[in-house]
Order: sequence, then structure tokens, then C-alpha cells
Amino acid sequence: MQLRRRDFVKLAAGAGALSLFSHPAIAQLAPNPPSIRPPSPAERAAMGRLAQTFMGKYDVPGLSFAIGYAGAIVHQAAFGVADREQNEATTPQHLFRIASVSKMITSVTLFRLIEENRVKLGDRVFGPGALLGTDYGAPPTSPGIDQITLEHLLTHTGGGWTNDNHDPMFTHPHMDHAQLITWTLANRPLDRPPGQHYAYSNFGYCVLGRVIEKLTGQRYAEHVRAEVLGRCGVNDMTLAGNTRDQRQAGEVAYYCKVESPYEMNVHRMDSHGGWIATPTDLVQFLMHVDGYARPANILRPHTIQTMTSAPSYSPDYAKGFCINKSDNWWHNGSLPGTSTIAVRTHGGFCWAAFTNVSRPNTNMDGDLDELNWNMARQVSEWRVA
Repeated sequence: MQLRRRDFVKLAAGAGALSLFSHPAIAQLAPNPPSIRPPSPAERAAMGRLAQTFMGKYDVPGLSFAIGYAGAIVHQAAFGVADREQNEATTPQHLFRIASVSKMITSVTLFRLIEENRVKLGDRVFGPGALLGTDYGAPPTSPGIDQITLEHLLTHTGGGWTNDNHDPMFTHPHMDHAQLITWTLANRPLDRPPGQHYAYSNFGYCVLGRVIEKLTGQRYAEHVRAEVLGRCGVNDMTLAGNTRDQRQAGEVAYYCKVESPYEMNVHRMDSHGGWIATPTDLVQFLMHVDGYARPANILRPHTIQTMTSAPSYSPDYAKGFCINKSDNWWHNGSLPGTSTIAVRTHGGFCWAAFTNVSRPNTNMDGDLDELNWNMARQVSEWRVA
């Protein structure tokens, strides 16, 4: 019987509080089968045809894809052009803005700090005695802000600052983190008390980046590269620039007919949407937090269970990861000029696909998700539900 997959676009309320250390040990899953073969030339060609059909449907300049299993990258491919103006072919080594896929990385970073007993999910974030104290303004703030916990921000249940037309992260582009957070706390009251309602919040994950900085005494990206990405064998990820001229060496150009990809403060999005990476980078990262025995994970099994668990009243979003009943975990990302997704499947696969274009008001994001599954199904021996 084929397991029902997740609904890609639906995001619901966040996960409930769970203790990391008061439960019996949880065994890591063993990959079954222990290893898989890479696709044959004919299977790679079939994958390529699916990719080209998708790219034609949405006029995608460049697409890059990677898939891993049991610690090994078993396939990677790239199609189209990284830069239309230079007619530069896309390669698996090209870097893309990954947008909100960044939230998985921020969550894992915080759960490593939780394992080190440096912070707890129930710790308050703002106000005297809280994680950030009065760094961004002394009380009184609007009611409820001093009750927001780390878990509320991880699960998008902080009570406000959602990603609507008033998303703080897309306002005041000349403000730095401290200025923007201070302004938002002083001028944007919560919509409802914390812990009662799911509302996806980029700003909440921006604040989580500042929590990481306060706890570690390091800049967010510096700490993440050393303590998370480096431990996953990922060494070339960095934060995006804002303009076309600020692209990193090997970074694609971005395209969108509706909004400019180069009129946002993407660098300021660091902990909620600011990383650039290759699909292979994200697959390597996911394989090190996927709950399987190979490769060795950088988090304990029970930590991973907590990170990817959600209560019955909010079954689709845990803490930095979308989840479903089939035990698939993922996050998608979208900014003007990019559409991305990274997935850990219940069958032991991890994959990621990035494009350098966005098509608002279409089903491009959902079709990109479906493309990944269909490409993986071209290898008949792979157990892809």
C-alpha cells in the first residue's frame, strides 16, 4: 500500500513542549536497504526529461537537484542557465538563495544549544531575566511580548508578526537587526496572546538568530558554520548579498517578472531566509539530522524527535520543519527570484531542488515538490512512496 504523502503547502500550528532528557533512549533508524545504486544513464535521462518539462511550464532559467541516501550523494544534476545575460550553464556547484529552507538550519542550531543545556524550549525571550533581556527596549512593551518563549518562536505561535503585507522583515530595509527588532517591539503589538495560534513568522526566526548570538557570543553565521554546517561536511555555505553585484562567486542570477530579486535586504534575513547553498549542501545537512544511523547525526535521537514532533491540534509544523503522518520532514522557500525545497523522506532519502526564478500566483512551488518525487521514482529499485 502506498503511503499518502504530505500536502505541500499547508502549514498549521506549532509543536508542543517536550522534554529532551526525561524519556527512554530512542534508537536510530537503520537504512533499509543499507545502500542503493545511483541511477543508470537511461534513468538519468528520464529524470532530465521531467526536469525540462517543469522548466518549460514555468519558464525556469536554471534548476539544480541532489538526492542522498545513507550518507551518500547518489545523484546530482543541473539544467538550464545560471545567468541568462552571460549564457552561463547551471552546474551542481552553483549557489542559490534558499530562502525559508534556512529555518531548518536555525532550528538545528538551537537544538544543539538545548542539548548543551545552554537554553530550554520554555525560556522566555524578551524582558528582564529573559534570554534577550532588555536589549531591544525596556518594558512596557505591548501585552504578551514578555511571555513569548523560545518554543513559541520555533513553532510560529508567538502571537504576531506574520508574513503578510506587513511582514517586518520586508520593511525598513536600511535598519539593522537591532534597529528593526527594537522598532517592531515598540510599534507592532501582538495580534493575540502567545501560544494560542499558528501564524508563520519570518520575524520570529530573525529573533531566534539573535538568541543564538546572545548565547554563543558569536555572529549567527559564524556559529552556524562552525557548530552545525561544518559538522555536516558543508563548508561553502554563506549568507546572501542584496544586489546582483553582491552575489558570491558561483552564485546564480535571479529572475522574477513581478518583483525585483535585488530590492530586498536578504542579508538581514540570515536566520529566517538568508543562506545561499547548493542542493548537495542541503542534502548533506539533512542526512546529518535525519534520524538514521548513517551518517552519524549531529543531534541525539530524542532531540530529533522533539524537533520534528507536533501536537494533535497542529499536525503540520513542528519546530523549523514541516511534517506529516507519513514521517516526511521538509521546508520550502520562496523569495522574488527563487523557489526551493529540501525534503527528508520516511524511506531514508534526502533531496533538495533549487531554482533561480519565482512565479507568484502559480503552482510552481507545489510542482517543484512533485518533480522531486517523480524524478526519484524513475529508479525502479528505489523505495520511493
